[in-house]
Amino acid sequence: MRRRQESNGTAADDTDKQHLLIESPPSDSPLNASDEVHEKTDIRGDRGNIAILFFLYVMQGIPLGLIAAVPMLLQNRGASYKQQAEFSFAYWPFSMKLLWAPIVDSVFIRRFGRRKSWLVPSQYLIGIFMLFLSWQVDRWLGGNGTEPNVPFLTMLFFLLNFLAATQDIAVDGWALTMLKRCNVGYASTCNSVGQTAGYFLGYVVFIALESKDFCNSYLRTEQLDKGLVTLPEFLWFWGVCFMVVTTLVAIFKKENDVQDAHTAARYTDEHELNLRESYKVLFDMVRMRPIQILAVILLTVKVTFAASDAVTSLKLIDAGVPKEKLALLVVPIIPLQIVLPLVVSRYTHGPRPMEVYVKAIPYRIVFSAAAAVITYCTPYMIQDGHVPIYYYVLLIVNYALYQVFLYCMFVAVMAFFAKISDPAVGGTYMTFLNTLSNLGGNWPNTVVLWLVDVLTWKECTHVNPEVAAQNSCLTNKQKAECEAAGGECQIVFDGYYIESIICIIYGIVWLLLVRRWIKYLQSLPTRNWMVVKKPKGKKR
Repeated sequence: MRRRQESNGTAADDTDKQHLLIESPPSDSPLNASDEVHEKTDIRGDRGNIAILFFLYVMQGIPLGLIAAVPMLLQNRGASYKQQAEFSFAYWPFSMKLLWAPIVDSVFIRRFGRRKSWLVPSQYLIGIFMLFLSWQVDRWLGGNGTEPNVPFLTMLFFLLNFLAATQDIAVDGWALTMLKRCNVGYASTCNSVGQTAGYFLGYVVFIALESKDFCNSYLRTEQLDKGLVTLPEFLWFWGVCFMVVTTLVAIFKKENDVQDAHTAARYTDEHELNLRESYKVLFDMVRMRPIQILAVILLTVKVTFAASDAVTSLKLIDAGVPKEKLALLVVPIIPLQIVLPLVVSRYTHGPRPMEVYVKAIPYRIVFSAAAAVITYCTPYMIQDGHVPIYYYVLLIVNYALYQVFLYCMFVAVMAFFAKISDPAVGGTYMTFLNTLSNLGGNWPNTVVLWLVDVLTWKECTHVNPEVAAQNSCLTNKQKAECEAAGGECQIVFDGYYIESIICIIYGIVWLLLVRRWIKYLQSLPTRNWMVVKKPKGKKR
């Protein structure tokens, strides 16, 4: 199963995405106590706005789900792991959006709307990209003896993800002014539920409907040689949806429909950072010693789990597990993904949330190792292309237990981020820390995917020694030449298992060496994390 980035708050780390932090009003807020009590349950004027936010986040999740589905399609069409590593760069924009987020927040056309200035063009371009991809995407994916055009696909889906990340910045900002102050908490719900629903449609639903085996078995009586939908048809449909929805938002939804006095209240003690100040804050943060230590921790911890997160699902497909069944195995985990953050958060409140983080790492290592063992045994469990029920149960149990400790780490590190963030620049601070966490997951996955082929030793068997010596079975062309000579490409040493062992050893060593640094960071007083230090002796 493909794991989403942790920052998304759902099983990729997904997909790891910035959560909205809802601050309490300052003590001198113009809102009095009675107003606050009354407004807590008043959503009568915001039902339509909540629905719009939810739908915008659903639309955002569609391209993210499609990008997660492409590696499975490439694997079925004979892509190498180096090509999978190349395509993994398409995941990076959400981990890098801090670089252009200040521009999105600061540069806009006031008459059109601060958020619509970026939301509308971004969504139009997403729709155009989807319509363009629907034109020739099957040819670029390869198959039937042709090599996939991975560099071009990577460029297109990288740009698609870049546009989705830009749309995310605009929607997150708009959520704070679209809703009344008492209802801003619903924005975070719209974010998590809406994006998860969109990701589910773009990944799980598409993979299932694209599979002829799944459709022939469960959705129709007549046996056909293709699924209910193809990738071009799916892209075309959602491309049209993006164009229509964006046009409706541009024409009918005004940014001044909802008064944003609550925004002014948020900045009673602080002003909103302009473009220059935002980048200066980032520069000042990079120079802080505690941030430098934390950056090293965040950028190195997920190397431990890279082989399991990035390669396991692709190896299972190679071993004969249908890709649509792997995608559908996520469904029973969804309730767990909803409940886990709520449960784990009970143990991360307090001054030392990273203790949960450290305690979860050994268990996550154990279930990463279990995933490698299951992958190794898969060819022996699957007989004549039939996957037994007990095998799927084994996958689900291991994946569910892995998710428990993944979320322990995710919720703990988010709690630590919230604890140490400087309130004066809270949004920028949290986004910067989340960016480090996301990059810490992306770069190991890309490297591990690239190294699979490098560490794998294959040979062409059942042919004369001269042919075998000249053919290493690394490319589709060499595989075809081996088969044409009457041979068969067989793996002597699989790089995935070498990587799994290296990652497990690395994780154990990392934990022994870094544990004390995590304790050190937790022991630092809050003033050590402040970007703007108050002058000594100055009293308010």
